[in-house]
Amino acid sequence: MKQQRSPFLLAAGLLLSLIFGTANAAFAADPVVIKLAQPNRNDAFDNPAAAMAVVFKSLVEAATNRAVRVDIFPEGQLGRDADVVGLVRKGTIQTAVSSVSGVAPSYPLIGVLDLPFAFRSISEAYAVFDGPFGQQLAGDIRRKTGLAVLGFGDPGGFFAITNSKRPIRTPEDMKGLRLRTMDLETHKAVVSSLGGDPVSIVWSETYTGLATGAADGQMNPIPIIRFAKFDEVQRYLTLTNHLFAPFVWVMDGKFLDGLSPANRAAVQNAARAAVVASRGLSRVIEASDRGLPPLAHRMEVYVPTAKELEAFRQASQPVVRRHIEHKFGPEGMEMLARFERAIAEVQ
Repeated sequence: MKQQRSPFLLAAGLLLSLIFGTANAAFAADPVVIKLAQPNRNDAFDNPAAAMAVVFKSLVEAATNRAVRVDIFPEGQLGRDADVVGLVRKGTIQTAVSSVSGVAPSYPLIGVLDLPFAFRSISEAYAVFDGPFGQQLAGDIRRKTGLAVLGFGDPGGFFAITNSKRPIRTPEDMKGLRLRTMDLETHKAVVSSLGGDPVSIVWSETYTGLATGAADGQMNPIPIIRFAKFDEVQRYLTLTNHLFAPFVWVMDGKFLDGLSPANRAAVQNAARAAVVASRGLSRVIEASDRGLPPLAHRMEVYVPTAKELEAFRQASQPVVRRHIEHKFGPEGMEMLARFERAIAEVQ
């Protein structure tokens, strides 16, 4: 019997095929070159960052008749996220898709987004970052860093927690567990608030750290857990959905302003479409044989009840609020208030 392909995968394939098929014009003699760094493998069907980069390249080059060329540098070729964001600020490269941890050294206030258990659904997160709050955040980043934000991409959805020791059903189950986090004080505060011990391990060494016991567990979106093969070294998975940490897509503001109006519009329009592509791919991967289903075959998966999630929220939110107030002062608390108002408006 012939195997039926997922309609979501068929739709995604058709979309990307149509996009790629438009980019057939010849290169301009002296094209404007955009160097784009993204952290993952450059396969548009493999991960959301690549989907953004590849779709962006295709649409920009098609819309400008290749008067603008996009060169993609994947898999950390130009350095870690913080490094490439620094290269964008210096004008060495033009744009980068970065994790929030890569943006934090240039714009520490990004940590305000790490209020745990803030969103009830992924659609709420999209609405907040696409709406007035996201526009205000992008404007503040531009004013303070010179970085223009092209969009907020989806890295794979909400964070879940994995570990090799025991099932996590309540905050008490977290006590004493060493969890690897990004190098973000707010992420460390989330783990500490629940009784865990945050451990700083660079991404490239996380699998080894989990395999050797340097850390008992970690937290990441489902597609990343599968992509990184953490199910090989982790036994328990809890769908806490406690954080949404978007990709922040930044571009050198001076470069963007220096483009012709037509080329600037092409770049901005392509970026918006590419962010949509990243979100669609994230949802497809999450539900496919590269997401939760295969993890459930190798790991013990637990979905907390509403009552249990409320216990997690009550344990973690006050601690992170205090951290934000201590770290960022009135400015941070004002941004946090705007963030929470924006969430309430889309609920």
